Amino acid sequence: MREITPTEVADRPLVDVREPHEWQAGHAEGAVHIPMGEVVERLHEVPDGAAIICRSGARSAQVVAYLEQQGLDAVNVAGGTIAWAAEGRPMVGTVA
Repeated sequence: MREITPTEVADRPLVDVREPHEWQAGHAEGAVHIPMGEVVERLHEVPDGAAIICRSGARSAQVVAYLEQQGLDAVNVAGGTIAWAAEGRPMVGTVA
């Protein structure tokens, strides 16, 4: 599984797989919200080449592994939204 830093996300589509209450508390600007528990049923909404993000990188790593098994190109955002916010990347709300 490949990992990238928040800065390396660049023009990749960004998919946030955190729970709804986490998303509402704050998320990366421009991200699409598909909670981890909905990825299987919403697989058609995940763009090929997507960067997958969660809070710290653990759940998103599991999702990336699943997406790769399905034949999609996906990368994990190392450090998740915690790293995203720490790097000063654009946010909607705040991440606790």
